Amino acid sequence: MNSKINVEQKILIKRNPKKIKKETVNGSLKIIPLGGLEEVGRNMTVFEWCPDKGREQIVILDAGLGYPESENMLGVDYIIPNIEYLEEKKDKILGILITHGHYDHIGAIPYIIDKLNYPPIYTTPLTKGLIIKRQEDFPRLQKLEIYEIKKENYTPFKLGDFMIDYFHVNHNIPDSIGFFIKTPIGNILHTGDFKIDFTPFFDKPADLSRIVKLSHEGVDLLMIDSTNAPESGHIISERKIMENLEEVFKKAKGRIIASTFASLLERIQQLIYLAGLYGRRVVIDGHTMRINVEVAKRLGYLKYNKGIFIRPEESFKLPPHRVLIICTGSQAEEGSALMRIANKEHRYFKIINNDSVIFSSSVIPGNERIIQNLKDILTKQGAKIFHYQMMDIHASGHAFADDIRLFINLSKPNYIMPVHGHYFMMKAIEEIGIDLGIPKEKIIIASNGQVVKMFNDKIELTDEKIPANLVYVDGLGLGSVGDLVLRDRKALAEEGMFVIIITLNSQTGEIKTSPDIISRGFVFLKESKDLLNEVRTLAKNIVIKNTKHLGDEAPIIQEEQIKYSLKEEISQFLYRKTQRRPVVIPVIIKV
Repeated sequence: MNSKINVEQKILIKRNPKKIKKETVNGSLKIIPLGGLEEVGRNMTVFEWCPDKGREQIVILDAGLGYPESENMLGVDYIIPNIEYLEEKKDKILGILITHGHYDHIGAIPYIIDKLNYPPIYTTPLTKGLIIKRQEDFPRLQKLEIYEIKKENYTPFKLGDFMIDYFHVNHNIPDSIGFFIKTPIGNILHTGDFKIDFTPFFDKPADLSRIVKLSHEGVDLLMIDSTNAPESGHIISERKIMENLEEVFKKAKGRIIASTFASLLERIQQLIYLAGLYGRRVVIDGHTMRINVEVAKRLGYLKYNKGIFIRPEESFKLPPHRVLIICTGSQAEEGSALMRIANKEHRYFKIINNDSVIFSSSVIPGNERIIQNLKDILTKQGAKIFHYQMMDIHASGHAFADDIRLFINLSKPNYIMPVHGHYFMMKAIEEIGIDLGIPKEKIIIASNGQVVKMFNDKIELTDEKIPANLVYVDGLGLGSVGDLVLRDRKALAEEGMFVIIITLNSQTGEIKTSPDIISRGFVFLKESKDLLNEVRTLAKNIVIKNTKHLGDEAPIIQEEQIKYSLKEEISQFLYRKTQRRPVVIPVIIKV
């Protein structure tokens, strides 16, 4: 494999892209990452052409979501890009280009598309199908305008002054592409998520000749996936993964339960193929995975034998060695199929002796402990575990260092801008670039919201910043959660809740009964009588202090001031007594 790569490198690197003399154009191009830098996920980049004369034009690349990465993001389902800047310029948006169908590249579409006035979307057929399927969960939205990009014969298209071309790349979902964006001021090559696999099993190899052909027109800026840049060598081929998965199928005596990411259609395809080869029927388990498989089947992106798919209840009619369950839960996600099986909460399945459980995914940093706990639970119940540290049964969808070197050598960019990665990943691209002879000043390490400007003769990182803070989505919808809400949720989770209810006589301002107290997650009321009596006395004094009596007239009860004082003074009192700060909620009832 290595000799093949080296030969191809030597042949292709010898070719020098012909220098195209560019016409001097008055204006600049803004490149604005709204997500995807110093993080993995939430990918969204804005290309804004700003001519000295004429109207600005905007093209967007990807519109993805991220997932909560902090324990402080309690109750948050997703994180999406801040599109405040784009909302003010929505009439200038020409279209959205989508590289592939993973949620970190398409997941924000339902939350932002109406705010951007429904610009047209351009993407490949499978990605289009996944976007449309997800829109069914948002019936209030208008029908999307989506144009298909066909990889069979490359056909560039124009969006205003932008000329859009593209090329096939390998990833772990079919129909992945990179874009070659020709602007009046220069050419940008964006890899999208990519790897270089010369021997994929169900996909074609990345179209390196196409990349070279496009690069002959000159690459002023290469925006390159940095996720696995710190990993040395070449990424393992999917064909090798297939061979190792087959070893599990050969040896398994009972059911095989294979867990992977719901969007990893390449792996799902491999497992379906092996099931057919070894006489197993297939159950797909997990809501998102079922949706992805349904779309891929309908569009012809999955190859399978007729009748191979069965419902969960049908699996009980077959001997265990004839069953394969492909499910979600490789990251021990709460509520996922594999977690429900392990916790004996699944409607149909539980672990039985001789089950083989495959974890066909790498561990997302931070999930190590909960995944190890899941493996322990499954092993105690009688399962045999297979994971990527034992044998190569998972390959990332992102290029390793030597694949990145090859891509840079093929495209011969003037400038490089790492994307799709944490800071240390982007710095690894910088090291690779410098090693290949690219000056450090021509490698742009930007952060979300930081404006990069392209001119006729240079590209520079500016001090201009666009709002790119996190926007939270939870069950209540977009923007319903802010930092203050998250802070309260954190306090409730860590310190508990302390509710004090005071009933006042609206005529006299007197407290009718002793204040009621409700405590959840703070103190056990029956064992804290002295503390509670002190709180009641404090509360009575606060009410008296904030109630004004004017002769025979009804008293002025300063309700809001009473609530504020109760919250502040009781909170301080409880901290002095217990060194804890529960969320104090005062309730005033006037009768």
